[in-house]
Amino acid sequence: MAAKSLLPQRTQPKAIVIGAGIAGLATALRLAVGGLRVTLVERHTHTGGKIRTVPSQAGPVDAGPTVLTLRHVFDDLFATAGERLDDHVTLIRQEVLARHFWSDGSCLDLYADADKSAAAIADFAGPTAADQFRRFHQRTTRLFQAFDAPVMQAPRPRMGQLVPHVLRQPDLIPAMAPLSTLAQMLKRQFSDRRLAQLFGRYATYVGGAPHLSPALLSLIWQAEAAGVWVVDGGMHRLTDALTKLALARGVDVLTQTHVADITVRQGRATGVMTEDGAYLQAETIVYAGDPRALAAGSLGADVSGIAPQTTRLPRSFSARVHSFAATPSGVPLAHHNVFFGDDLQSEFDDLAAGRIPKDPTLYLCAEDRGQGRAPPAVERFEIISNAPATSTFTPPRDLDIWHHQIMQRMADMGVTMSPTPTTATITTPQRFAEMFPQTLGALYGQTPHGLTAALKRPTAQTAVKGLWLAGGGTHPGAGVPMATLSARHAAEAILSGQTSTSMSAQTAMRGGMSTA
Repeated sequence: MAAKSLLPQRTQPKAIVIGAGIAGLATALRLAVGGLRVTLVERHTHTGGKIRTVPSQAGPVDAGPTVLTLRHVFDDLFATAGERLDDHVTLIRQEVLARHFWSDGSCLDLYADADKSAAAIADFAGPTAADQFRRFHQRTTRLFQAFDAPVMQAPRPRMGQLVPHVLRQPDLIPAMAPLSTLAQMLKRQFSDRRLAQLFGRYATYVGGAPHLSPALLSLIWQAEAAGVWVVDGGMHRLTDALTKLALARGVDVLTQTHVADITVRQGRATGVMTEDGAYLQAETIVYAGDPRALAAGSLGADVSGIAPQTTRLPRSFSARVHSFAATPSGVPLAHHNVFFGDDLQSEFDDLAAGRIPKDPTLYLCAEDRGQGRAPPAVERFEIISNAPATSTFTPPRDLDIWHHQIMQRMADMGVTMSPTPTTATITTPQRFAEMFPQTLGALYGQTPHGLTAALKRPTAQTAVKGLWLAGGGTHPGAGVPMATLSARHAAEAILSGQTSTSMSAQTAMRGGMSTA
């Protein structure tokens, strides 16, 4: 959503939030509700960050996240502002979480009801597979319940806290499979390779490969099992609603305003310098972009020591994202559809080697499906295919060939589009790298590979007083709900500090008066 207002002629903002993606919007709103004067600064022409659209003959098509899970995170955010989420966006819960296709013609729907999913798996692969799914569901339920509070809900998870937590519940250890990768655990869990392939794809939700990611990532299944919602009109309606609400709560939103430098004096962040030479002073600054930009020096030498691990650790995967409008024909589609490649491993071998996969799994979001009404004649679609991160802005030379291959692959698996979309609306990793500097086009920040990867992410508090972090590159990690949780961690810490400072000042004043 485009939104720009000039700073009013009053005192300088108390807080500046840099980056108007989901985390920046959520942070700004929480701080404003908490009583701070807030300015939200965004370098692009619109708010929303990676939740973005491209135009089409059927209207704006999402070109970013498509899945809304963990709804309670957003209910809580709007409730903080005294509002109901349902009064600002229309959410439609999906009975079918996703429809999965294989080149042998097999197809499997998974449902919000675990028993219904088990019955579908029994029809798909037999009773043994259904029993294996039930055990997997129980296992991941246990893991999600065990690690939600001490990891995702905690502002600064630490190994020293998690080890005793696990040791107090020793049955967690076999469920975690700490010495196994996700792929290894799933191979033992499911005798049908298609189910191992299906649940292994959850590693890609955070930009990783199943054979390199910890088995603990299997708990991502529970985020979907708890419910998937379609935002009527597209995911951008959510960030549009947050923008309007932030403005209504007094946030000054400045788009097309690029921050070139964060200034620090005597160890405390004091303000920001924009690219056009304007200086905004503030007591609190929240950087809600990829923290690698700080470590790489893109926001000045004063903050280049922040999150140094982001320049050392490998980056997550990126994607080629194709957003277009067309009339489909062939197999019936749900809102979320996955078309699996034939070779379980080759896609991730190619990605690890920095190559575009020859045999990719394709995710297709049919944006106008799953809404309780017949889709229009011309529908909006988004196809996402994993791709490696990149250090270059140079457009890829293989785009036409690749585009032909994936459209042929879709046709071979039963889906054709009319008219056939062109490459004009494909967003490449090179384009992502250009839009979001110093990310290398990686959509999820650091790689999730390795058992302790989750503990290596930067947290909200930094070594510079008054400078805080939020966003998908910050704890608790990638994805719309996690980025929104990061905003809560940052805002609560900031507001708690404001309260403590105010109470200390009042105490000092009382002491001074009594002495007098």
